[in-house]
Amino acid sequence: QVQLVESGGGLVQAGGSLRLSCAVSGSTFSLSTIGWYRQAPGKERELVAHINSGGSTTYRDSVKGRFTIPRDNAKKMVDLQMNSLKPADTSVYYCNFLGARGSDSWGQGTQVTVSS
Repeated sequence: QVQLVESGGGLVQAGGSLRLSCAVSGSTFSLSTIGWYRQAPGKERELVAHINSGGSTTYRDSVKGRFTIPRDNAKKMVDLQMNSLKPADTSVYYCNFLGARGSDSWGQGTQVTVSS
């Protein structure tokens, strides 16, 4: 069974930085696609960024140039480095694992709050 544990959320002022981490256990991590999603109150969950097994990345337009998604296969971890944070980035951030055979798992989420 795949388990994901997010960490690193918190409160930061606009323009600041935070780094989220997603630790994955119980999986063939190196063959997976890992994504970071976020969900604000009253809104649908949206993809922020993801990285596939080959290291290719995708970012939503609103975070391009500000966020990066580094991956460490040896540690089975994927981070989300968030710079130049804006109040609009305030959300609960979730890590998602998509296995090579289509298995899909979510972490419990971590709150990010950006004050203006």
